[in-house]
Amino acid sequence: MALVRLVKLNNLQYNANRDPDVYRRSVGKSFRIQAFLVGTGPAKARFTVNGEVRGETTVTLPGRFDCEVSFDTAGSRVGILSIEGNGEQFTQELRLDTVEHDWVG
Repeated sequence: MALVRLVKLNNLQYNANRDPDVYRRSVGKSFRIQAFLVGTGPAKARFTVNGEVRGETTVTLPGRFDCEVSFDTAGSRVGILSIEGNGEQFTQELRLDTVEHDWVG
C-alpha cells in the first residue's frame, strides 16, 4: 500500500504534465502544498526549496501534511516533498513558478 494517496498544489491534484500556468503565483502570494497520507503510526514530512527547509512536521497516520511557501522574487523553483513512514519513503519534485504580478486581461 502506498504511503501517499494524493499530492495537491494550490488545491489541485498535482500533475507535472499539466500546464504550469494553472499553478503559478505572483510574488508574495503563497503556494499551498498538501499531501494526503495513509497507513498507521507516525510519518515525517518535509518540503524543501533550494536546500532550505520550508516546512517540516510529524504527521499521525492517516493524516495530511500542509505547507505554504511564498517567494519575494519572480522565477522558477523546484521544491522537493519528502515523506518517510510505515517503512516507506516518498519523494516528489514540484515546480513552483512565480511571476512579477498577476495577469490582467
